[in-house]
Amino acid sequence: MMNNKLIDRLQILSISLIWLLFTGIAVWILNLIKESLRLHDAPDASLGISLVAIPVFFTLSSVLTYVFIGLRKGRKKDVES
Repeated sequence: MMNNKLIDRLQILSISLIWLLFTGIAVWILNLIKESLRLHDAPDASLGISLVAIPVFFTLSSVLTYVFIGLRKGRKKDVES
């Protein structure tokens, strides 16, 4: 059986990596949009998809964070009972 501290550390690492990944994707998308504006590209569907993708990524990372925190709280309640 895995140690509870190890599980906690792995969950915190997972949450951190999720936020790092999704923040990196958002920054990358914003840089692409900025570069297309600088080059005076005509707006197309990819711009719309990019603008929709950023809130989707942050919503997904928020949900995953909520799930991990909920799992940690649920496990701590089980241990205390």
